[in-house]
Amino acid sequence: MDDTESTTTSADENTGNLCDNPTRDTLAEGLLGLLKPTVDQLDDRVRITRISQLELKQQIESLNEELLKVREALNNHPDLDPYVKKLIACKHKVTVVLNVLQASQDRLNEIRRMINKEKSVRTSVPEPTIQEPEQSTSNLASDRGCIN
Repeated sequence: MDDTESTTTSADENTGNLCDNPTRDTLAEGLLGLLKPTVDQLDDRVRITRISQLELKQQIESLNEELLKVREALNNHPDLDPYVKKLIACKHKVTVVLNVLQASQDRLNEIRRMINKEKSVRTSVPEPTIQEPEQSTSNLASDRGCIN
């Protein structure tokens, strides 16, 4: 054997054998048959994931637009502090008036109670009627120290 000759064959020499080997073709078809459902399922899932991501992107963009509108609305609100202070002052005034009216109502009820009590006392005890005799004008003048 020559040292220059190689016992190994190159890939070019074996490529011609690939097409003619039925065992190899059967094995390739069997492996392809085993892997094809998994690859198809994986491909479907990737497609569904991309569609979901696209829908999610659209929803995020819509939400972002809504948030921008909300932020603008919050920044453009009128200053309500003076109105709140006015309402608190009015509430205080109404409370004061309510207290005054309540106290007046209580006093009025007490006066009514006392009047009814006085009426009941007067109706139960008749007052003596004192009739003064009519005095003549001369008697009045003398009573007062005046003489005619």
